[in-house]
This record gives sequence, C-alpha cells and structure tokens, in this order.
Amino acid sequence: MKRQQTEFLVIIGLVGLGAVLYAIRWWMFPGAVLHNEMWRFLVGDMAFLMVQIALVTLLVDRMLRTRERQAMLRKLNMVIGAFFSELGTELLGRLAVSDANLEEVRASLIPEHGWTEKSYSDAQKALAAHQVSIQLSECELSGLKTLLKAEKPFLLNLLGNQALLEHEAFTELLWAVTHLAEELEVRSAFDDMLSSDRLHLAGDVKRAYTLLVLQWMEYVRHLQIQYPYLFSLAVRVNPLDPEARAEVTL
Repeated sequence: MKRQQTEFLVIIGLVGLGAVLYAIRWWMFPGAVLHNEMWRFLVGDMAFLMVQIALVTLLVDRMLRTRERQAMLRKLNMVIGAFFSELGTELLGRLAVSDANLEEVRASLIPEHGWTEKSYSDAQKALAAHQVSIQLSECELSGLKTLLKAEKPFLLNLLGNQALLEHEAFTELLWAVTHLAEELEVRSAFDDMLSSDRLHLAGDVKRAYTLLVLQWMEYVRHLQIQYPYLFSLAVRVNPLDPEARAEVTL
C-alpha cells in the first residue's frame, strides 16, 4: 500500500514539474509563434507518449508475463515430477488393477518414443470415452492405506505450495488422493464393509484413479518434449503396462 502511494506521489510530482516547466517556457518566450510551436511540440510529445505506453504495455509487458508463466510452468512440472517419483507412479499401479475395463484402453495408454501430439490427443479421447469400473476386491486396501498414510505429510506439503494455484487439474488430483487417504485411514478394517460403504469407497478410488491417469499422460507428454532421458524411464516403468521393465532391453 505504501509503495502504491509513493508511486502515485511521484507521478503527481513529475506531472506538476512538467506543468511548471511549460509555464516557465511560456513566460520566458512570449509570442504567438513560439506559443503555437510549444503547443505543437506538446501535442506531438503526448501522441508519442501514447504510442510508447502502448508498445510497453502490449509488447514488453506481454513478453515479460510470458517468460514468467513459462518459468512458473517449469517449476510446476518439477513439482509434478516429484509427486510421480515419490508416490504417483506406484499409486497409479495400485489403483489400475482395480479397473475391470482397463484392457479396453490399455493399448492407448502405453506411450512410446515415436509418439506425436496426435498420439497423446488420441489417448486423451480414449480416456474420455473410457468407462472406469472399480472392483475393490482387486485393490489391496490395507496396503493402499499404509502407503497413503506414510505419504500424507508429503501430500499436505504439496498442497501448501502456492505455485500449484496455477495448476487446477493437479491441485484437484492432490485433493482427491488426500481425501482417499483420509477415507482409508478412518477405517480399521475392510473385510466386512457394508455394500453402501464399499460403493462410497469405490467412488473415491475412481475419482483419484481417473484424475491420476489423466495427469500421468500429461506428465509423460511433457517429459518426451523436455526431458527425453526421463521419458525413457517413465515408459520403462509405466504402471499401466503389465509388461513394463525398468531394465533397458534394446
């Protein structure tokens, strides 16, 4: 607030100083011809000032904002990369086994080195049309509970990252995973769950799983463009590929 007030006072002072200088010039150089010249130059200076403001605002300012956004996106992608390295990849693998209909789209979710933007677009369309069917009996809930409980401080730390406010989709994913962790944590056992409770928990798993797949595909696409060596590892440990192997075979 004080900085804005200071800037406002500086602007007022400069405008006032300019008015005083023009008044002095008017007084020191009387005459209609000189006065006309002064007004001509004043109008010309004002016109140039408008053009200068437009150039600075529309071009320079836009370039600076673009650079800032690119720097912000790089930081965001680093955070997303940390998430998948620490938790996301393993979590996706644990949740994917509960999707009874995964085989229908699995082939579209296995990126390769030759993938193009169209390949990722096709994968997104396949995911959009995919009907996720969660079978909790295939999901080892106790192990999932242990994993998410151990990683809860990590998740909460990510949610506290102000940079993530620029990435709504990833923030929504973090909330979905955190909520699933809390739902599992408050249950002592999973053997004799009511059908209504199983249905509710399946919905939480489905939400986290769906968002996780979408974000993982975006993350892999980013790696292929910016970090080919990280993309190579991501492809080799693809949690959606049952034949994936970390070892380099070719």
